[in-house]
Amino acid sequence: MKIEDVFRKIELFNGLSDQELKLVEMICKEKRFTPGEVIVSQGEYTDELYVITQGFVEVHLGKPSKKIKDLVTLGEGQITGEISLVDQGPRSATVAAGTEPTTVQIIDRKDLETICLETPSIGYIIMRNIATDLAFKLRHRNINEGGEYGDL
Repeated sequence: MKIEDVFRKIELFNGLSDQELKLVEMICKEKRFTPGEVIVSQGEYTDELYVITQGFVEVHLGKPSKKIKDLVTLGEGQITGEISLVDQGPRSATVAAGTEPTTVQIIDRKDLETICLETPSIGYIIMRNIATDLAFKLRHRNINEGGEYGDL
């Protein structure tokens, strides 16, 4: 499957025109991982967003050598790294490849910022979609932990 076909199905890019989507595709760097290979470690500082385009990844708390708690499995069309992309803080979890092959598209924050400054509509749409995704994850976590409210 072509990368543009995968990207059209990804919520992060929902609302981008074909031309805007091509600009985003141009800054992506593809990387393949083998099962168990760590993509990013909890506590690490990186400026990258990862878009899973093939296979799946396992997200867990703890360093790669000491898994504490499995959190979630993410598959094609899902993203990881959005929190660090926004706040530039340390990674909140470890992400490792779960299948052979696992392919991700890596988007560097500086490259994304450049596109967003040059084409503000791209920046608005992507940041809105990241905010929507984070709100969903936060609400889901709060509900699953027995929180009284879906909103904080």
